[in-house]
Amino acid sequence: MDRTELADFLRRRREQLQPGTVGLPPGARRRTPGLRRDEVALLAGMSTDYYTRLEQARGPRPSVQVLAALARALRLTDSERDHLYHLSGHQAPARGGDSHVGPGILHVLSKLDDTPALVISDLGEVLVQNRMHTLLAGDYTQRRGLDRCIPWRWFTEPGSRAIFPPEDWEALSHKHVADLRAVSARRAGDADVTELVARLRAASPEFERLWHEHEVGTGTGHIKRMIHPEVGVLELICEPLLTPSATRHVLIYYPAPGTDTQDKLDLLRVIGTQSMTGS
Repeated sequence: MDRTELADFLRRRREQLQPGTVGLPPGARRRTPGLRRDEVALLAGMSTDYYTRLEQARGPRPSVQVLAALARALRLTDSERDHLYHLSGHQAPARGGDSHVGPGILHVLSKLDDTPALVISDLGEVLVQNRMHTLLAGDYTQRRGLDRCIPWRWFTEPGSRAIFPPEDWEALSHKHVADLRAVSARRAGDADVTELVARLRAASPEFERLWHEHEVGTGTGHIKRMIHPEVGVLELICEPLLTPSATRHVLIYYPAPGTDTQDKLDLLRVIGTQSMTGS
């Protein structure tokens, strides 16, 4: 680990980012260019003290999980992300199966202020949510490990299904398994795929039953009904957009035609704004 170079790289990348780029208010009379240390720490889900010690070249060697969070918070490109890992004494993740989300995609998500959107891995791990998706489905940023993986929670935590009508559960179960079946064939032998499938088969009889049916997902858009406690049932079309590596998907949710879902999304956005301002 090269603490001096790592500290310099973190500081310079922080100073190059503007608050508006990462969805933060500009504030008044900033003393330093770019973001403040506490803002980077907030975006990366770590303490300000921990991040400060990294910038002062006196912190411990960060884990790969911490590095992934910092790469997203600082909007690093793939090459910059790899450099961050190398300075920290870690091997950079292989391109194609990693969880890094580039600055272009993060910028697009931050501009979708009236449309729920998120980025997930091909295994269903939630990598990034925009504000509207957080209001709609809850905040995944505090979850760790397999708890960030939608199929894992679907089959092992019954409460995770509460935001969907019970009559839709069977079809959604089939879709989760079919999509994972397609990924397991495309990435046969990859450790993360093998582990997730093995743990799901051991933990969930429902998953095991559906796995044996050998259905394969199509990855196309579909209508998804979701229940929000304050605005009711929303009928949304979920449109997946592949990134160039095909291992990360941008999911855009937009109202199904002929429904009142747009009105409910508008109301949800207002409710969220009121909650953030404390009124």
